Amino acid sequence: MNFLRSAGRLLLALVVFAAIAQVKANAQIPPGTTRNGTFVWDGARWLPVEQPPPPPPQGFGGIEITVNDAPPPLPVYEQPPCPEPNLLWTPGYWHHGLFGFYWVPGAWVPAPYVGALWTPGYWGFAGGGYGFHAGYWGPHIGFYGGVNYGGGFMGIGFAGGSWNGGVFAYNTAVVNVNRTVITNVYVNTTIVQQTTIVNNSHTSFNGGPNGVQHQATPDEQAAAHDTHTAPTTFQQQHVTAAAADKSNLASNNGGHPTNLAVAKPLAAEAHAAPAGFKPPPARPVTELAHAQAPPATIAAAKTATAKTATVAASAPKTPAKAPAMAAKPPAPAASAPPAKTPVKSETMAAPKTTPPPAKVAPKPEFTPAPKSTTPPPAKVAPKVEPKAPPKPPAKTTKPPAKNEKEKPQG
Repeated sequence: MNFLRSAGRLLLALVVFAAIAQVKANAQIPPGTTRNGTFVWDGARWLPVEQPPPPPPQGFGGIEITVNDAPPPLPVYEQPPCPEPNLLWTPGYWHHGLFGFYWVPGAWVPAPYVGALWTPGYWGFAGGGYGFHAGYWGPHIGFYGGVNYGGGFMGIGFAGGSWNGGVFAYNTAVVNVNRTVITNVYVNTTIVQQTTIVNNSHTSFNGGPNGVQHQATPDEQAAAHDTHTAPTTFQQQHVTAAAADKSNLASNNGGHPTNLAVAKPLAAEAHAAPAGFKPPPARPVTELAHAQAPPATIAAAKTATAKTATVAASAPKTPAKAPAMAAKPPAPAASAPPAKTPVKSETMAAPKTTPPPAKVAPKPEFTPAPKSTTPPPAKVAPKVEPKAPPKPPAKTTKPPAKNEKEKPQG
């Protein structure tokens, strides 16, 4: 009997010690740690997360996921300075996971091979839904929906720099770099203007209602046939970590994430360049400063800007009927016009609600007064005035009246 009691106490002690050890072990797990690629530690428990995005297929960026709702508008933020040479900017974007849309912060990434360029992923409207086309590396910039991500990705191609032999030259007209470390720079505002698709509503998707109205240019179509390289392992981990951070969820931040970009660049991962590919030859920096976009690109940017503005201008009519749609993070175009519409509606509502009360208040206050005060005095005045004059004559005429009455009687 004593032996059983001792064994029970020993077992209980082991359980307590194991629990304490587990608590201590949990406390040492940093938030964001992944386990088997399917769970992530949030500081208290393991939460399931989606698998890293699959690599895009050869050719054009494939559709990774399709959803019914449009992604939120793109937030405006300042690009962190490039800390070292030969890093390429990968802009932030909205992705979609188990708990809805979440923000993937922008980051500086080492190119997988010399001469590689990054084509951002984008959302496109088709068949009544929104599909996300995964980003990829390639010899040329491909089609990314005409979405103006900033930082050189102005809608068509990349105006933030170019490979110049074996090094990357940065166009500081639109790219922020650490000038004490990076000296291979130039300034070219012309190409920035020529490749910019103006999108005042910060729409984050292509086509459909309120989307960016841009179709692939000949150069973008040609880039679709290049050999593409999938995002690096570190880029995929970056996406997974963003999905695990609850503050990135649009449902939690209202479409305004706080962690918009990371200053520290991602780790490097080397890949073989496509067969037969050679980086562009070196050119004088002054030549890069005067480079211009192809005529087809310039025309496409102007056309897309005009069409997108037209769609955005007509957007308020539909959302106005259904304010609930404006509350959703859908169409950025719907978000910009609505942003102006609410301001106008609030401004118009203020004057409309203020004057009426002022007009209504005075009318009931002043109208009853004149009606109750003016008529009575008017009625009393005539009554008093006519009665006063007749009374004196009545007193003087009373006697004759009696005589006159008597006369007829006599």
